[in-house]
Amino acid sequence: MYIAIAGNIGSGKTSLTEILAERFGAVAHYENVDNPYISDFYEDMNRWSFHLQISFLGSRIEQSIKALGLGGDLIQDRTIYEDAYIFAQNLYEMGLMTSRDFDTYMNIFKQSTGLIQKPDLLIYLKASVPTLIEQIYRRGRSYEMSIDRSYLERLNSKYQEWVENIYEGEVLVVDIDNCDFVNNPADADKIIEQINQKLSR
Repeated sequence: MYIAIAGNIGSGKTSLTEILAERFGAVAHYENVDNPYISDFYEDMNRWSFHLQISFLGSRIEQSIKALGLGGDLIQDRTIYEDAYIFAQNLYEMGLMTSRDFDTYMNIFKQSTGLIQKPDLLIYLKASVPTLIEQIYRRGRSYEMSIDRSYLERLNSKYQEWVENIYEGEVLVVDIDNCDFVNNPADADKIIEQINQKLSR
């Protein structure tokens, strides 16, 4: 079983990864947030967008190959697909990444995804911007405090487009505005039930 959890910044991916790994007795692989460019990126997105995305892509490729090579059940926090179709695409469309850099990035992405197994199930944590902002402030990462609301809105639009029209695979959408799986065990139980239904098809 290979489950990947996708969602915008602050949607709860890490928390759900932890919960599902414990409930399924699976290995959890968390997103590496220690990107050496991330603080610079939030200060000057135009200057550091390509560096940030290439660093994340390399880390995601390494993590995915290593994790999948271990075998057994796996829960993964964020996917390699989001790096390309959400974040890099958004930066390019905002004029924060040049066409040359974006083409180079997507070429590397497309070559690398051929080496990586697709998840058996993708869980998309869908959340409104107010919910995202509340959760971002609650966890208190200093480099995230300056994230612009419009940036989160753009990412939400990109996620919706990706899940509905681009991603090819089994998807479970969880509405985070109406689901508190961290503090309400019943909500976590409902997600587990939905996962089992999806995987038993």
